[in-house]
Order: sequence, then C-alpha cells, then structure tokens
Amino acid sequence: MSTPPHPALEGQQAPKAGPQDAEQSPPGPVVGEPKGVAEGVPTAVLPDPPRGDGRYPLAWLEICAPRGAVPTATSKCLCGRDRSAVGRARVLALITEHEAHRDTCPLRTPQEGRTAA
Repeated sequence: MSTPPHPALEGQQAPKAGPQDAEQSPPGPVVGEPKGVAEGVPTAVLPDPPRGDGRYPLAWLEICAPRGAVPTATSKCLCGRDRSAVGRARVLALITEHEAHRDTCPLRTPQEGRTAA
C-alpha cells in the first residue's frame, strides 16, 4: 500500500518531476589574478608613521619607595651600566651617580677618535 505524496507546505513550491540541473556558481579567480579586498580595508599605500625628533632613551632610573617600607632603586644604561641600591641613603647616592653618569656615558659624549674623521 502506497501513501499519497504530502501536499506542499505554505510558501513552498511543489517539486518538479524529473532530474534538474544544479545552479552553476560564477568561476573563481585564476592563479595570479588579483583577488578582491575585504570591505573596509584601505587599498592605498599609507605613508610611514612619524619617526619623532631622533631622540631615544639611553638610561633609566627606577625608584620604588612604598610608604613605610625600605626604598629601592635601579639604574640601567644602554652602555652596559646596571646598578641597584636598597635603603634610603644608598638610593639617594645611586640617584646622584645616575645623574653624574650622563656626563661620562660613552654613548652620550663623543670620543675623540670617533668624530675626528
């Protein structure tokens, strides 16, 4: 006993009898062919970001003095100087040394043989 086919639901079309061809999609990009750019992506070449005025940090002095605790400090420079101090008197001495290092740092003061050329 065979059952009759169900009637089409509202908004649906009744199936057509016989085989049907599938819908063809548009051809994809060929190798080497430029692909599209996603929406919102700039296509123009942007200029380089500003580089500043040519200055950059050479030395850092980090001081940590929490209320009621022992203060500490670290002085570092790109020339290789790396010093630290613990306690109020030693931290104050390291601050003075760090300021004095500005005048003697080989990266900040040109040496005679280097600039003579």
